[in-house]
Amino acid sequence: MRGGRVWSGTQQTHCYPNHKTEGGGGISCVMQDGKVFEKAGVNVSVVFGNLTEEAAKQMRSRGKVLKGKDGKLPFCAMGVSSVIHPKNPHIPTVHFNYRYFEIEEEDGTKQWWFGGGTDLTPVYINKEDAFHFHNTLKEACDKHHPQYYPDFKKWCDRYFYIRHRGETRGIGGIFFDDLDSPNQEEVFNFVKSCARTVVPCYLPIVYKHLNDSFTDEEKDWQQVRRGRYVEFNLVYDRGVKFGLATPGSRIESILMSLPLTARWEYMHEPAKGTLEAEMLEVLRNPKDWV
Repeated sequence: MRGGRVWSGTQQTHCYPNHKTEGGGGISCVMQDGKVFEKAGVNVSVVFGNLTEEAAKQMRSRGKVLKGKDGKLPFCAMGVSSVIHPKNPHIPTVHFNYRYFEIEEEDGTKQWWFGGGTDLTPVYINKEDAFHFHNTLKEACDKHHPQYYPDFKKWCDRYFYIRHRGETRGIGGIFFDDLDSPNQEEVFNFVKSCARTVVPCYLPIVYKHLNDSFTDEEKDWQQVRRGRYVEFNLVYDRGVKFGLATPGSRIESILMSLPLTARWEYMHEPAKGTLEAEMLEVLRNPKDWV
C-alpha cells in the first residue's frame, strides 16, 4: 500500500527498534494522522529467552505439555503483525498477525508451531466487501487444505469474541494456532500464502470507499465500535497477554494495535432499523460470507 493515494497526506511516521533484555528484538513502524489512515502500524520481531511462569501457564492452558529444565523453558518466537485504523467509518479496520514459536524442553527436544490470522472489523456492514475479504482468504486456504477455511473461519469467530458484550469484534476472517502438521515446510508455505492475501483482500475495499462521505453521527458510531476493539485487545487478546508477561518487552509495541481515538457511551444501543443496528446484529450472530 506504499506509494499510492492510500499513504498520502500529512502524517507522523515513527519507527522504533524493539530490544529485549533477554535476547532478540525487532522494529515497530507506526503512522498517525494520515489522510486516509488515522493510525497504522507494523511490528516485526524475533525474540528468545526463557518463558516466565505466567507465559508458560497460558500455553499449558491450551494443552501444551511443557517440561522445563531447572524451572526454565528456553523459547524462540518470531512474527509480523499489523493493524490499520482508517479515518473514514466506511473503510474497515484490518488486522493480521503471523508467527512462529519454538520451545526447547529439558531433554533437548523442540516443540514448534505456527499461528496467526487475518480479520476485518467494519463499522458498517457491506456484503460485497465481506464476500471479497472472506473469499480471498478462502482461495488461499483451499490451495493447501479444503478444511482450513471453514475450520479457521469458525475459530476466528470464536477467538475474536467479546464475551462480556456478547458480540464479535468484527466480521472475522481466519485464525489458527498451534498448527504443527503435516510438517514444518508445508505449514510455513500455508502461512506465507495467508500473509500474501492481506493486500489483495483489503486494498480493494480501501479504494472502493476512499472518497465516501460520512456524517458526524457515523463518525461517532465508529468511535463506539473502536471502544469495543480496545476492550477485546486489553481483556482477551492472547498476544497482548503474552507480550505483557514477557520480560523486557516494549509496551508501546505491544499496544500498537489500539486506535488513536475511541469512545465509550453509557448504555449505548442503536435504534432498531438503523444501519448501526444491522451491524450489531451481524456481530451478535456471525454469518457465513462465502
